[in-house]
Amino acid sequence: MTRTLISSGSPFEAQVGYSRAVVQGDWCFVAGTTGYDPETRAMPDDVADQARNALAVIGKALSEGGFNFGDVVRATYYISDAAYWDAIGPVLGGVFGFIRPAATCIVCGLVKPEMKIEIEVTALRNAA
Repeated sequence: MTRTLISSGSPFEAQVGYSRAVVQGDWCFVAGTTGYDPETRAMPDDVADQARNALAVIGKALSEGGFNFGDVVRATYYISDAAYWDAIGPVLGGVFGFIRPAATCIVCGLVKPEMKIEIEVTALRNAA
């Protein structure tokens, strides 16, 4: 079974030693993805904008691996403040509202103070 590593070009990937996503057979595992703008690498202050950026990076990684959001069977959301839930709900629902993967949201500290949300997903090819 072929293992494919996908990079988003984030400097953290080389620094820490991980892939944005790993495709193994019919599975795609996308690493925790924060809200840095995929073009400018700037971090917006707004948590909803961070969620949109993270989803854009995740969508690109899924696509490069031959998957799409409809294949996502598991999503985990990490937020640094429970108050962010109401702001990210519509953003997440806009992507996953009809897909409805199994999901968990965890309130926790993230590795940089500007990070307000981190999202990771698991996809199974042709899950929808």
